[in-house]
Amino acid sequence: MAAPAAAPAVSHLHSPFLLIPSPPRPHPPLHLRFLLPSPPPLRLRRRFPLLAAAAISTGGGGKEEAARKAEKARQLQKRVLVGVAIGVGAGGVVVAGGWVFATAVAAAVLAGSREYFELVRSTASGGVTPPPRYVSRVCSAICAVMPILTLSAVFVELQVTVLVRVLLRYYGRMDVTVTFSAFVIAISLLLQRGNPRFAQLTSSVFGLFYCGYLPSFWVKLRSGLAAPALNTRIAYSWPILLGGQPHWTVGLVATLIAISSIIAADTSAFLCGRAFGRTPLTNISPKKTLEGALAGLGGCVLTTVLLSTVLRWPRSLLSATAYGILIFLGSLFGDLVESLIKRDAGVKDSGSLIPGHGGILDRVDSYVFTGALCYSFVRVALPLYGV
Repeated sequence: MAAPAAAPAVSHLHSPFLLIPSPPRPHPPLHLRFLLPSPPPLRLRRRFPLLAAAAISTGGGGKEEAARKAEKARQLQKRVLVGVAIGVGAGGVVVAGGWVFATAVAAAVLAGSREYFELVRSTASGGVTPPPRYVSRVCSAICAVMPILTLSAVFVELQVTVLVRVLLRYYGRMDVTVTFSAFVIAISLLLQRGNPRFAQLTSSVFGLFYCGYLPSFWVKLRSGLAAPALNTRIAYSWPILLGGQPHWTVGLVATLIAISSIIAADTSAFLCGRAFGRTPLTNISPKKTLEGALAGLGGCVLTTVLLSTVLRWPRSLLSATAYGILIFLGSLFGDLVESLIKRDAGVKDSGSLIPGHGGILDRVDSYVFTGALCYSFVRVALPLYGV
């Protein structure tokens, strides 16, 4: 009997489960933070939007943006607090007048002149030869003495002899001081060792004019216009211990209006230029716009007119408007001149003396030319000093 046939072996080669290909295993996601710094630099995020999206998804961009906003808020807070402190102190110095005001101007002139000559020294990389350091220091000292000599020339209550008073009045004249100082500086530069340069002479003489001669007009404006402001109501209630009614002179009122108008012009130009500025004003300062300049002009004139109405000086609306326009032109021109100096020096700020504001020149650049314009306007254009 034949053996039974063996059962056929079950083959798994034709199983339907083996014929179906298995799905591919998903690859792990590629995280950009392992390839680039976390978060990627700002310039890369602006150029490649995908990097910006990846940075936001990982939370790095949000943290950086929050940190940047917090830093800006701290800088703004510091700037405002320091600005208020400076404003209050400057107001007290202006009201005090006399030697207090002249000494404060001399201190600001000394700091500003040192910053100016440091800016001139920074232009050496562009091929300009700066003056020697001893010349810069001598010029700074001369500039600081000019406001004191100016006050000695206009202060009529000096209890000194006739000879000393004549000498003070002669040498206190700013034209004599500037001319004599420029002559001494020119001789010292020409006789120096090495090869003298014309740029050394021009930067030194301009420093005497810019840092010493022009700021001294604020002393002449505050203390030289000693006519009483008869129409100012505040003068009648001013305490006797603080000088009484005679303390309120045309010089005090003109100085207060000028400084307040400059602050209003700078603030209006900054806020409106930042919000609505579209048209560049000049290539010297790219951030300045025509819209900001017009807003600054309007704020300056409006402040001058309002203060002239309150303080009753000058009496004419036309004179107050012209005074405001002149103040704005002087402040704008002074700002542009300082921006031109900084641009040639290749720096953003003239120094770091004032926290949150930069150097002293960054704060007083609008005042350099304005004092001379205001003093000339009151002496020449206003009959009886506008009383």
